[in-house]
Amino acid sequence: MVDPESRLGTDRNRKGVEGVVEFIKHHFRHFNAAALIDAAEGYVHHLNSDGKMMVTLAGAMSTAEIGLSFAEMIRAGAVHAITCTGANLEEDVFNLVAHDHYVRLPNYRDLTKDDEKALLDRHLNRVTDTCIPEYEAIRRIEDVILEAWIEADTSGKQYFPHEFLYKILLDGKLTHHYQIDPKDSWLLAAAEKNLPITVPGWEDSTLGNIFASHCIKGDIKNVHTVRSGIEYMIELAAWYQKTVVDHSVGFFQIGGGIAGDFPICVVPMLEQDLLMENIRKWGYFCQISDSTTSFGSYSGAVPNEKITWGKLDVTSPSFIIESDATIVAPLIFAFVLDQYQPS
Repeated sequence: MVDPESRLGTDRNRKGVEGVVEFIKHHFRHFNAAALIDAAEGYVHHLNSDGKMMVTLAGAMSTAEIGLSFAEMIRAGAVHAITCTGANLEEDVFNLVAHDHYVRLPNYRDLTKDDEKALLDRHLNRVTDTCIPEYEAIRRIEDVILEAWIEADTSGKQYFPHEFLYKILLDGKLTHHYQIDPKDSWLLAAAEKNLPITVPGWEDSTLGNIFASHCIKGDIKNVHTVRSGIEYMIELAAWYQKTVVDHSVGFFQIGGGIAGDFPICVVPMLEQDLLMENIRKWGYFCQISDSTTSFGSYSGAVPNEKITWGKLDVTSPSFIIESDATIVAPLIFAFVLDQYQPS
């Protein structure tokens, strides 16, 4: 496995990144483009002011290969905590070990029901224009993680979902299966830095389903071998309280849903449910979402609404970019990597 410290700041094409940033600065002047610039500059300012940043991943960002840019953000120290769906957690590893077997379908909008059934018969699980291969990705991971689950179960130990994957990656159990450059795996980059990760609703994932099946079959005796979402909230609360003593914590949300909804609530929980005083609100907020503002849409709610829930303060810089995160997030990451000057 490549030493992460040897890669830090050395493997990025500086000329390429600078070219992207210059393009953004010149062309992105209005509407969502201008919001992208504002949000990126706000991210950099937050970091340069000794702030910390949580990034949340919803949707299928790992299958969209967000690791190509997100892993470098992690190595550069521009990300300090992550919240993601169970799908994003596992799909980064699926891509790491089975990339060559993925099938891209640029004409996915034209597929008939019979076409979809033919993909199922080939054991290809479609995510928009990309098919995840069951045997090369899902079952390959199952064989390795089941061993880790059973080992923990028989010894009476319990770990969070991301901790099992951290252990597998750092132990090198999958190294011989790698089909992409490991520097492009965001989960491996996070494991090497031991970043705190929160995975609410992990049960709603392929590995979550597989874990349940092994509990039903009796391979795993204690369903609590994999720790739960409530325990994740307790851990997140401890991390947030400790971190905000010396740092403002920002919130960079990619997509909507539970990946964003769950962790942002830690602030009002501490203040309103635990009745703690002087709890800092989130010090920066940005959401990239294609869920436009509408009645009753939480994911489409403007940031100001979060003030009424005690999540943001009136002074919290807040941004919303109504666009496709697979396009927007790598551009913002390129901007941050170019502009951020770690101390």
